[in-house]
Amino acid sequence: MDMVQDIHEILTDGQGLYEFTEQANYFVAQSGFTQGVLNVFCRHTSASLVIQENADRDVRRDMKEFFARLVPEGLDWIKHTCEGPDDMPAHIKSALTATSLSIPVDAGQAMFGTWQGIYLFEHRSHPHHRQVVMQIIGR
Repeated sequence: MDMVQDIHEILTDGQGLYEFTEQANYFVAQSGFTQGVLNVFCRHTSASLVIQENADRDVRRDMKEFFARLVPEGLDWIKHTCEGPDDMPAHIKSALTATSLSIPVDAGQAMFGTWQGIYLFEHRSHPHHRQVVMQIIGR
């Protein structure tokens, strides 16, 4: 088994889902591996990763709205607000989702389903510069 790794940078403009399926597929193709596992890791505590439908943009809107309702800003019991009212809600949303994902690779391609895409889920209100580590282990 061999391993290849790269850091993918994603610029966000606030809360929402930012698809990077194309970049992940490109990384797998450039690795030259035919079989293995693509590991993806988010290097932040206020953003996360999700695999979600990428055919209908309403899915992204609804996911963002659901999490905004689940963990709204301004909850009176939250103490950690040093970076603003969206700070702790962003950490909670990140804890409820995933900071790493594994995707099988076969025949030189990530094995996403027909409507699946991979997203950085930005939980902060302001723009951020995010990093996602992509690592493929295989042959």
